[in-house]
Amino acid sequence: MSEPAIRITGLRKCFGDLDVLCGIDVSVAAGEVVCVIGPSGSGKSTLLRCVNMLEEPDQGSVFVNGVDLTHEDVDIDAARRRIGMVFQSFNLFAHLTVLNNLTIAQRKVLGRGKEEANKVALENLARVGLAEKANAMPAQLSGGQQQRVAIARALSMDPEVMLFDEPTSALDPELVGDVLEVMRLLAEEGMTMLVVTHEMQFAREVADRVLFMDGGVVVEQGPPAQVIGAPRHERTRTFLARVLDPIHRVE
Repeated sequence: MSEPAIRITGLRKCFGDLDVLCGIDVSVAAGEVVCVIGPSGSGKSTLLRCVNMLEEPDQGSVFVNGVDLTHEDVDIDAARRRIGMVFQSFNLFAHLTVLNNLTIAQRKVLGRGKEEANKVALENLARVGLAEKANAMPAQLSGGQQQRVAIARALSMDPEVMLFDEPTSALDPELVGDVLEVMRLLAEEGMTMLVVTHEMQFAREVADRVLFMDGGVVVEQGPPAQVIGAPRHERTRTFLARVLDPIHRVE
């Protein structure tokens, strides 16, 4: 059996006296899309940030493609190059064009020449439907376009896994669809994805597996049809009744 793309074992994280992650065990297979849902404060974003060591776990291990990121001798910078991350905020350099936002890390971190970096950047802008915006400044783009640029920037580093931390939460509702469509296409291409999201319809349609977190633990996990469609745990049912009610009213 092949090594999972992401393997998290016994992960614990505290902030002062607050236990944010209380012994998480999660694996994500290569090419699998796992969506993490749950209420605010349940530890979802902290889990994601521990995967690429933006937050250092207090206990436990995080392996990405067999590399233990929590080992004291790991080259964390080299390991992070294999992990793309897209945040709630876009974090684009306001003084750089879209193209330069996509090439600066390629050139400084990966050592690519200008011509190669530009080629990779333009290919990824085309993947997210923004090839014509290469010379635009971030301020000239909508929030949804900026988030798609952020996705293209992460893809330009040739990641082996992609982490998404509520990538649509800062967007106006009418801009959400384009970002989710890009993520759907990545899933179809076989990208390994760990996605923290409140977009239940996306999780239903795209995820191979859904994790419901609350209180720093994984309460239940399984296929979307089970976790979202027929949850076994009362806490999951209560959460979904609240967040799905607006969807039901629309339908």
